[in-house]
Amino acid sequence: MALQGSMSFAAFSFFLLLATLPHEPHASSSGSFGRNINPPGSGLCSSSVIVHGYQCQEHQVTTNDGYILSVQRIPEGRGKGSGSRTSKQPVIIQHGVLVDGVTWLLNSPEQDLPLILADNGFDVWIANSRGTRFSRRHISLDPSSPAFWNWSWDELVSYDLPALFNYVFTQTEQKINYVGHSLGTLIALASFSEGTLVSQLKSAALLSPIAYLSHMNTALGVIAAKSFVGEVTTLFGLAEFNPKGLPVDAFLKSLCAYPGIDCYDLMTALTGKNCCLNSSTVDLFLMNEPQSTSTKNMVHLAQTVRRGVLTKFNYVRPDYNIMHYGEVFPPIYNLSNIPHDLPLFISYGGRDALSDARDVENLLDKLKFHDEDKLSVQFIQEYAHADYVMGFNAKDLVYNAVVSFFNHQVST
Repeated sequence: MALQGSMSFAAFSFFLLLATLPHEPHASSSGSFGRNINPPGSGLCSSSVIVHGYQCQEHQVTTNDGYILSVQRIPEGRGKGSGSRTSKQPVIIQHGVLVDGVTWLLNSPEQDLPLILADNGFDVWIANSRGTRFSRRHISLDPSSPAFWNWSWDELVSYDLPALFNYVFTQTEQKINYVGHSLGTLIALASFSEGTLVSQLKSAALLSPIAYLSHMNTALGVIAAKSFVGEVTTLFGLAEFNPKGLPVDAFLKSLCAYPGIDCYDLMTALTGKNCCLNSSTVDLFLMNEPQSTSTKNMVHLAQTVRRGVLTKFNYVRPDYNIMHYGEVFPPIYNLSNIPHDLPLFISYGGRDALSDARDVENLLDKLKFHDEDKLSVQFIQEYAHADYVMGFNAKDLVYNAVVSFFNHQVST
């Protein structure tokens, strides 16, 4: 599941705890494959795309700070109509934190967004952020070195997204459509607010957008965010935040000891009551996720939860902030600076405890001067956070709307 995107620390805790604690089945048990779709040594193309009859290419993108990112390209669909468009519009799909591109491919091909887009004539590019299983490489650093993990989501804004956009733009020579979920929306919004990517961007679809988290209303999420302070690096002695490692496991289990915290119903407790998940899809998720990120990234995300403001990483010490930013306090990402004529599609759910409807409305208020015909907003009362990536009916409720939105940009 893309937590990501953009996403609060509650979501990370949810995925991490799911990896180590019992979970209860959700909804029906039909619709997924019940196997590890990425065994050791297997690439995402061979294990999750080509097996369904689609073309798929493995690409590598190197960021300006040296990280080598794995990207999968699905240039066309498998249906007769998928190749009819002479100039296929590129679409980048960005997951959230502690997961990777696999999370878009956990249901049947008819239900997975990348394959749906390919079947509808789009040139699809699946991103895998630094530190995840397919993107654990650097031109000079090794993942065993703390220096490899010295980054937060600021670097995803400054380096990963620009490198990916530049690469896809060079390959296709066309402006790019973008889909993000959770953290994938946060880094996009931050980039757009700084004018980054805009010249190469055609439109963006933001699912369960994360920007403001003041109304996140889960007990475990609040406790986790308060616990995950800057001193956590000293606490763990780790630069890599590995969900499957013993120190992180012990930290998360300690949170479950708080009164009123039910770690046996985490899906509902942390994301809201998801309406539409197959238990077999959740099982498949647990076979493949979660992924590592940096401890610094976790601290930055927790800062976002606690402060309710979207800023660059806060080094806490004024002299450190001055050294990095020339200011005592970290600069704010001003979302009001997003170009008013940028086509945006925003979809959020009424049961989402992470991307709470009131916080999304706060985001929409920042976009109140957006050109009316360039902003499309969808509200799905019964949807929670995970439904947007793993929901068995997401095609009918969300993905068809995303396809229509992108098609409208092609025709204008």
